[in-house]
Amino acid sequence: MKSKLPLITEILDSNRIKYSNDCALVEIDPGKNSRKTLTWEEFSSFSGRVASNLMINGIKKGDCVVHLMMNCLEWLPVYFGILKTGGLAVPINFRFMAQTIKNCINLVEAKAVFFDETFIGRLDEIYDDLKEQNILFVFTGSKEIMPFYGVHISDFLSADEKKDLVDSIEIKPEDDAAMYFTSGTTGDPKAVLLTHDNLSYACEVEHKHHSQTHEDVFLCIPPLYHTGAKMHWFGSLKSGGKGVVLKGTKPRDIIEAVSRESVSIVWLLVPWAHDILVAIENKELDIKDYDLSRWRLMHMGAQPVPESLIRKWEAVFPHHEYDTNYGLTEASGPGCVHLGMDNLDKIGSIGIPGYGWKFQIVYRNMEPVPRGEPGELIVKGRGVMKEYYKNREATEKTIKDGWLRTGDIARVDKDGFIWLLDRKKDVIITGGENIFPAEIEDFILSHPKVHDVAVIGTPDKRLGELVTAIVQPKKGNDISEEEIIEFCSKIPRYRRPRIVHFDYVPRNPTGKIEKPKLRKKFTGIYSSFKRDFNDY
Repeated sequence: MKSKLPLITEILDSNRIKYSNDCALVEIDPGKNSRKTLTWEEFSSFSGRVASNLMINGIKKGDCVVHLMMNCLEWLPVYFGILKTGGLAVPINFRFMAQTIKNCINLVEAKAVFFDETFIGRLDEIYDDLKEQNILFVFTGSKEIMPFYGVHISDFLSADEKKDLVDSIEIKPEDDAAMYFTSGTTGDPKAVLLTHDNLSYACEVEHKHHSQTHEDVFLCIPPLYHTGAKMHWFGSLKSGGKGVVLKGTKPRDIIEAVSRESVSIVWLLVPWAHDILVAIENKELDIKDYDLSRWRLMHMGAQPVPESLIRKWEAVFPHHEYDTNYGLTEASGPGCVHLGMDNLDKIGSIGIPGYGWKFQIVYRNMEPVPRGEPGELIVKGRGVMKEYYKNREATEKTIKDGWLRTGDIARVDKDGFIWLLDRKKDVIITGGENIFPAEIEDFILSHPKVHDVAVIGTPDKRLGELVTAIVQPKKGNDISEEEIIEFCSKIPRYRRPRIVHFDYVPRNPTGKIEKPKLRKKFTGIYSSFKRDFNDY
């Protein structure tokens, strides 16, 4: 039987009582040289006013409210306000184009949309198609550029918080809470439906893994529409610690924020960690100029983390604890597998099952593979999504007897640690051999002149596919195709790149390489090659 966990909205209201005047959130915008704050009292009150005013405007339990906002101080209070109504918060990727946004709004039958200035142009494109749906539009940007439709958030929140109204809504752990759209890196975005219990458990897992205290300060850089950043912040929510929302990813901005806000925990994506190390190496950044004494933990995830990168990080920041976090939107974000801060001898592995999670490595028919052999990673736990919303076929393919099929190829070593090899759809088959691009990418990234790299398969009549590397050199470094091929002579011949291109490596906001774009550019094929794996 499941233990009863507090809802995350209940944790917020508890923090309002315990830590009323303590700082809950900070927004730092380096471009505007600005800093804004909210106490736990102000955070909870803001979310309560969002909830009560939504309810006054007809939003009821089970209704969907779309969240189209860039990271800012108000992002989380709006999110929690939606949850307090018993409605579903539906954050949407800020890169989605107008038609995709319209499709998302229509799929969830949204009753309200919170949006900022970033999205005015895209909503203008689709407003005529949406205006008959009686959607409440709430604009969160400057009043000076308020669009012709909707209401400004300051007017929307002019009414006081009606606590009795909000408290009248009974929310159960099994109730629907939020929908998150997948990134679409391997196909069209799907709406992942999470329950309140999923969110509560994500909070519990994060806190168990990283032991946040009230004194910890968490730096949040990735987009909050994604489960990764938000669920890592949940550890601060549980402990009542300060969270810092940084609107910028430049190395100097990150290090300055850590120093000025006495940050103790930072979750980075691979490109940002890499950029920090390059800036230090090039003497563009001298960490001796900053007070980083409280920074205790750097952890990473959202994509394969190169071992070479972490070894370099250890050399520069030897006092840091480190953790690799593996997760999926369908598993309520990060944490179903993690390295653990005590397992630095296993860097390169994604680790062991997270708190309360189970795993298996299986063949395509869901039968376990022998230890050490590659297969698909499947996970089971309290954080598994309820379903892909209105997509029964995809749900049944993905969830089997409670097991979530991740689509990732992995193996388990003799000590029980999981090593991620690659996405199933990204596996390259050349001459009948399965090749995992992530392993080659990790190797090439250790070249001192390489800034980033992506490895894809390009069609070949004889071998099926050829290993192809797209290399992005470090700024100011000249590097040749021959130099890359010579460097790769240290790896088995069949895994070496046969083709090398020099180009920019595109990544999405969560740091994942956008391989469909590269396949389209270099092969003319947008989606992953269709394969029918006998083994996987």
